[in-house]
Amino acid sequence: MNRKILQYGRHITAIILIVFAWVIYRRLAAGGADAVILLAVTAVVIWFAGTILFIHLWPLLTVNGFKRAILKQGFDGHPIPANTIYAVSGRNSRNTSGNALMAAGTDDLLYVIGWLDVKAKPLMLHVPDMDGRYYSIQFTDPASGSNFAYVGKRVSGTGAGIFLLHDSRWKGNVPEGVTRIAAPHGLALVIGRVFAADDDDRLRAYAFAKQIQFTAFEPV
Repeated sequence: MNRKILQYGRHITAIILIVFAWVIYRRLAAGGADAVILLAVTAVVIWFAGTILFIHLWPLLTVNGFKRAILKQGFDGHPIPANTIYAVSGRNSRNTSGNALMAAGTDDLLYVIGWLDVKAKPLMLHVPDMDGRYYSIQFTDPASGSNFAYVGKRVSGTGAGIFLLHDSRWKGNVPEGVTRIAAPHGLALVIGRVFAADDDDRLRAYAFAKQIQFTAFEPV
């Protein structure tokens, strides 16, 4: 649905403007100048209010659309349970036909995706030594649609690492050598990307992607 709005947004706007212009023309032809002014003012107010609502609600609708797709549809009709992530092995263009999850991805990246809820308990993210390979894991806040943290080559390097994802109100101790990541509202959409140079490199990249995993946090 979100992609349809983006694809046909200009057409929908043009149709609305044409209808609005036709209504004004008919009003003027009937001698209703006062009604036209009232109609124009009402349209401007509605357009302005609608724009503000769209700006604030669009990220929320988009991220929660991902949530529904992950938990109910997943990849190839297999739902992905909360607090787990799933790595896709094949080319994006061949794996997302009719699938809303990664329909805008690129074929030189393998994707890892999941929906996390750490309100009750933190999760540990384990990243293997990527041997210099480009990868990136982004954490998106569903409430705002903004990315609040990244793990990857440009931020944390390509060595092995352990990260603790927790609710922003969590006050527990973080084990030594573990990097803390606070989720502003205790929820996170996670999208990971692992570079694959070509088809011959894809299986090796997939082996790395599968090792990116979340596990339960056990306080020591």
